[in-house]
Amino acid sequence: MKKKLIALSLCVIYNFGIIATPAIASTTTSIPKIKASELSLEQIFRSRSYMGKAATQIRFSQDERFLAYTWNPFGEEGNDLYLHDTETGKTTRITSPTLMKTYDPPEDWDRFEKKLRQKEKELNERQAKAEAQAAYLRGEKVDLLQWERAAIADLKQELADKKAREAALKIEKDLDIAKEKMAVAALKNSKSNDPQEKKDPLSDMKTDGKATSKLDDTKKSEVDKELWELRDELKKKLAKEKLKNNDLYPGVENYVWAKNAQELIFQYRGDLFRLQAQSGQIERLSKTDKVERIVSYLADDSGYLYMDDKRIFASSFNSSKLRQLNPEFIFADDADKKYSLTSTILSEDKQWMAISANATPADPAKSPSGRQIEIMNYNERFATAKKVSREVSDDKRTVPASALYIRRVSDESMRQPLPVFTNDGGDVWFEMSRVSFSKDGRQYTFATWEREKELLRIYLGSTAESGKPKIVFEKRGDIGHEVVDVVAPQFTPDGQQLIAVLDELGYRQPFTIDLSNGNAKPLLKGNFEAHQILHMTPDSQTMFVLANRDDFASMNIFKVKMQSGEMIALGQLGDFHRATAVSENGSLVASVAGQWSNRPELKLINLRGDQPQARTLTDSHDPKWNAVHLLQPERFNFTNRHGDKIDAYVFKPSNWSSSDNRPAIVYTYGGPLGDRHIIETDSFQATAYQFGMYMAAKHGYVTVAVDPRGHSNYGRRFSDANWEQVGKPQTEDLEDLSKYLQKKLGVDGKRIGLTGWSFGGFQTQYTMYTSPDTFAAGIAGAGPTEWENYNSWYSGRTIGKVDRSKPNLRRYSLLPLTIGLKKPLMLVHGMQDPNVLYQDTVNVYRALLENGKEGLVDLFLDPDGEHGLGGAIKPKAWHKKYESFFLQHLGKAR
Repeated sequence: MKKKLIALSLCVIYNFGIIATPAIASTTTSIPKIKASELSLEQIFRSRSYMGKAATQIRFSQDERFLAYTWNPFGEEGNDLYLHDTETGKTTRITSPTLMKTYDPPEDWDRFEKKLRQKEKELNERQAKAEAQAAYLRGEKVDLLQWERAAIADLKQELADKKAREAALKIEKDLDIAKEKMAVAALKNSKSNDPQEKKDPLSDMKTDGKATSKLDDTKKSEVDKELWELRDELKKKLAKEKLKNNDLYPGVENYVWAKNAQELIFQYRGDLFRLQAQSGQIERLSKTDKVERIVSYLADDSGYLYMDDKRIFASSFNSSKLRQLNPEFIFADDADKKYSLTSTILSEDKQWMAISANATPADPAKSPSGRQIEIMNYNERFATAKKVSREVSDDKRTVPASALYIRRVSDESMRQPLPVFTNDGGDVWFEMSRVSFSKDGRQYTFATWEREKELLRIYLGSTAESGKPKIVFEKRGDIGHEVVDVVAPQFTPDGQQLIAVLDELGYRQPFTIDLSNGNAKPLLKGNFEAHQILHMTPDSQTMFVLANRDDFASMNIFKVKMQSGEMIALGQLGDFHRATAVSENGSLVASVAGQWSNRPELKLINLRGDQPQARTLTDSHDPKWNAVHLLQPERFNFTNRHGDKIDAYVFKPSNWSSSDNRPAIVYTYGGPLGDRHIIETDSFQATAYQFGMYMAAKHGYVTVAVDPRGHSNYGRRFSDANWEQVGKPQTEDLEDLSKYLQKKLGVDGKRIGLTGWSFGGFQTQYTMYTSPDTFAAGIAGAGPTEWENYNSWYSGRTIGKVDRSKPNLRRYSLLPLTIGLKKPLMLVHGMQDPNVLYQDTVNVYRALLENGKEGLVDLFLDPDGEHGLGGAIKPKAWHKKYESFFLQHLGKAR
């Protein structure tokens, strides 16, 4: 069905007024802290998180007057659109459930409101059940079945009401049938000369005792079902009514600013709306049963570009004309074969588009589906299996052929252009970055990475020419296994230089590429990561980047002078900046930033004066967190046996002394990829931070989180330490940490526990098996124990070289190492985990049993849980298990 656009004459003006944004400290310091002796895991891991939503989709208008972002205060569903006026300092809430309700069918909001009530009820009941269970275990008299009885009572009433409705409908239907019979009989009698008395068809129902009894029976209450039957019905009801992502109000999904005008178009539930920033006037642009996604305004702001699943359309505000911009392409040598469009990227001036496409087979049924593995579900009477895709290192790859087209937006020709770049696909590892255009649209660039060849290339092409782009940078081998994700070549605004993130000097940083000879020159100098370029000013003199120059645990915004490489820090020292936007001229920066003592919020940094001035725009979190946030960690580092500095943090009990002899718990993650690590100044990670704080405050433990070698964002030497010796460098660092804890942090060397999740679950096991006297007990969560069965995209980049003719990653399996276990170990896993397969834990458990370790190993399983559990076991529950395990095996602090 062809899309129909509408421009409503009715416009809605909606203004919530100025939103107060007091400093975070003012909302938390007034909350008194509870006593450490009264702290409980039910309070730490309550059903409703203390952490609110962070602002997202942060963008300035072209003239820097307005900052738009999506966000909602703590406790509100969805992400609504907000506008901050940088001249007046006022923040206006644009959308809300009250407003957007007027654009939706009433039935949708009936569902939203019903599901919101359901969510609130579930959260309240879960918290109440957790607190009641804790009270029961303390010996208090508690009715633990009250919620089940109430749910069954509601279910019985629902079933009775349903039966009554069905009975009433049956009576009504029976009466209609009887009336119809009477009418037919009357008609028949009227045509007959038979003088016999006419019979009333309803008389049988009126006089027949059995029929009367039958009607009476329908009014009677049904005998209660047996409890187990009702429980089965309740289970089915809960499964049917389980909350899904689209059950609650979503808010604004996306938006784009006009190029010059002070207006934007936002996307809500698949329809498009136009907002005038100054007046707050909203105009609905579309109302269809299809999902429209906004792409951008036209170059002159006279209309806009939007897309459905893969097609891009151009529409004018003043015309009903609609034009598809990216047509379907076919193979040049085989008209029966077609390309499926995968992405379309437009140049900033909206004159050119880069269309990426993958080949699809003429017969889709013959397309290789890849490996399918079964995950068992034990939630029914008999186990069932669901299938998920999995590509492992020794699978033959079926990468589709791909092509890149450069096409002028205004081109209405029906003839398809020739591709400027193609890849044959097949049994290869091939990756291609997004295409980036120069500001004037005359040039484009992209990068490719071929894993088997260890070949990185950066291409440069001219949009006006149909020929192939030229290779301006090429390097084989020794590029850093994480570089491919962040290369992102792009032009300076003047189009004179090409900037790409490379790892030429041991850290991922921006380099300029000499277009004449391909030489790469660093823009920055120093031992730090700066792999995210935020913005370059129109004069090409200044660049903004995120970097951890001053602190590996934080990520600050830096203003960089392109000529000299001088870096100026803009954010507060120690803050970790996440989502960040820079205004066109570089005079304003907006970023979600914070740290342990100042929780992350959206901050507006004004660079127009001599010194950066920051203002906090959001207040996202529940101030009640302050009541249970009894301790803050202390940062420390130590030098390992190889001379590397290892970062960590520690929670110390309130009466700690370096001469103590306390039990300790160490949390490790250790898995390299992208920028993953644990020691981050704004991370309140559940086990490392929250559980660590609890065990220190409540039980007097020393608790530590550490980033051993193998983590990302510390430079290539650090992240590459894991390559083809997975687990070994981390274990060395953990051994060195154990010695440090005993020497510096008052820890009893015979009472140190180790835990980790995912890669950390692997690492915990590896260390417990290969260095069995270092830790007194370990808990390994969802750890991959057989790397040959893990996802190849990860293992082939971070574990070791793969061979698709055989599972050569088997040499990193933990199964042969299990013979070395000496101390208690608990294995934790979600049985429906599609990431790290539950079979990994089953197989290592079997190996432990075969090696006679049955007295040392325990299993803690979530029958419905996936990689982060979350089925039958919620965060409170698994940390309750952790608490019990470590107290049993490490003892109390003396």
